[in-house]
Amino acid sequence: MVNTEALTHIALPDLIRLQADARALKLPSARPVRSRQAGLQRSPQRGRGMAFAEVRLYQPGDDIRSIDWRVTARRQAPHTKLYEEERERPVLLLCDLGPSLFFASTGAFKQVRCAQLASILAWLALWSGDQVGGIVFNGESLSVQRPARRKKSVLRLLDTLAEQQRTDSRELASIGASSQTRLDTALTEARRVAHTGSRIFVISDFLEISPDTGKLLGALARHNSVSALRVLDPLEEELPKTGRFAVAGPNGPVWFDAANPRFQQAWHAKVASHQRQLEDCFRTSGVIAASVSTGEDPATALKALLGPGGRIG
Repeated sequence: MVNTEALTHIALPDLIRLQADARALKLPSARPVRSRQAGLQRSPQRGRGMAFAEVRLYQPGDDIRSIDWRVTARRQAPHTKLYEEERERPVLLLCDLGPSLFFASTGAFKQVRCAQLASILAWLALWSGDQVGGIVFNGESLSVQRPARRKKSVLRLLDTLAEQQRTDSRELASIGASSQTRLDTALTEARRVAHTGSRIFVISDFLEISPDTGKLLGALARHNSVSALRVLDPLEEELPKTGRFAVAGPNGPVWFDAANPRFQQAWHAKVASHQRQLEDCFRTSGVIAASVSTGEDPATALKALLGPGGRIG
C-alpha cells in the first residue's frame, strides 16, 4: 500500500532508511594490487592526489626520484618516500526545497525527490569515507552544515531536509520576491563553505536560474567537481493534448485548458526558451548535468547516473 503522505512530504525515518539504498549503490571494487612502491600500479579508485605516508630505507626497485635526500644525508643511508592515495574528500550537497518543488503530476513531489537524492548521496559519501555537508534552502531560510565525516553529521543534514519541506500549499503565499534568487544565494554560500577539491551536487528543478547562475556555478566548478541533478516533472516537458487541469499557485489553483492551441504554443515556447537557457548555463559553467523525473525511483536513477568515484556520466 502506497503511503500518500510520503509522496508529498518525506519524514526523517524514511530518509534514514535510504542508507540501505546507498549501500546497494556501493559496487564492489576490483581486488587491489599490492605494490612495494606506490605509483607502479593503477588504483581501482580515483583519488585527489598522493599524500606523503612515511620514509623507509631504500630497497632495490624503488624509484630513485622518490629518494629523500635530506634523510639520506642525515642518516648516511639511502631512504625513499612512500605515498598513498588521498581518497577522503568533502562532499557538499546543495538541496533546493523552494516553492516550485511543491509539485508533481506523477510519482512524488519534486521536494520529496530532492530530499531523497540528497539523502542517498549523503549516505553514499559517508560509506565511502568522505566528509559530508550540505546547504538546504527553501525560499524562506537557508541552512548550512559544513562537511564532516560523522554519522551524526549526516543525520543532522537529513533532519534539516525533513524540516524544510513544505506541508501546505498555503505557505507559498508567504514567500517574498527574494525567493527568485534562492539558488544564486545558495551557490554564493557554497563558494564560502566548499574547500578546494570538493565534490558538489546541486539538486534543484532549476526553474529560477538568473544571468548570474552560470557564473556562480562556473566559479564553483573552477576548483571543485560540480554536478547538477535536475528534478523535473513530465508535465514540465509535455502537456496533455486535451482536458482541463489545475496547478497550485500562491493565490490558489490555476486552471488551464490543454486543448487550447494558443496555450499549448505559449507553453512549448516557454519550455523551449528555459531549456536553452539551462543548457547554456551548464555548458558555459562546465558543470555536468543530469535529470531525474518525479516518476522515477531515486535510487534506481542514481544507479544509472553514478560512475566510478561518484561521477555522473
